[in-house]
Amino acid sequence: MTLQSDRADAADAAGVEVRIRAVVQAADPDAVWAVGGPDGPHAGSADEAPALDVGGLKPVLALWPVIGSLVAEEALRLHTPLAAYGVEADAGTTAHHLLSHSTGPEAHTTLTRLAEHLTGLPLAELAATRVWHPLGMTGTAFADDTLHAPPADLARFLGHLLSPAEHPLTRAWVTESLRIRTGELTPARGLLWHPAPHGTWSYGETPAVWLSPRLPRWAFLLPTHPPGPLRTTFREAAFAPTPYP
Repeated sequence: MTLQSDRADAADAAGVEVRIRAVVQAADPDAVWAVGGPDGPHAGSADEAPALDVGGLKPVLALWPVIGSLVAEEALRLHTPLAAYGVEADAGTTAHHLLSHSTGPEAHTTLTRLAEHLTGLPLAELAATRVWHPLGMTGTAFADDTLHAPPADLARFLGHLLSPAEHPLTRAWVTESLRIRTGELTPARGLLWHPAPHGTWSYGETPAVWLSPRLPRWAFLLPTHPPGPLRTTFREAAFAPTPYP
């Protein structure tokens, strides 16, 4: 017997795909995108696309998960001043502050220096051994001063964040990252991730990724040019509620 909820889920998935294809075709037909859940992609622009430049996602694909792995093994405490670990930083600066209140390359550079200082290894090796290889992200690597990853690897990474698996990233790290960590201050932030409409969390502008633990659903968009309105219309198509008859 097919439950009403199952029919609704199927209708929603079909509606999402139709809406996304329409908005992408109108704005950037060559953009690479996908939407899915913890079980994998549900729809996308290409199944076998090669590795693409995803340098804009380096903090969320490499730095944030590596920091999470260090927190999980208690090698790092988010609220301990970085100076206590022998890392040069402004007085009182913590990893929590850099992840939740700071933006831009300087904060990411400091966090990278922290991870490399604690482990004695470069970030590229840390991300590969601690995160990418365990998830089967065999096409993800640094090259030509940027990060490259095929869409299939992005799907593996985002699907893991919505799954019940505790390795390589723990549920505690994901959950703690996807909640407001800035109190009453604005803009509101989680740990690196930004809250967005419809209960989603996002990172990046070009390219961009989104997570919705409630649905659960993820999506990514790799446009071929600055996305302009497409970023918003894509997010709406992927996550806005679909009315059912």
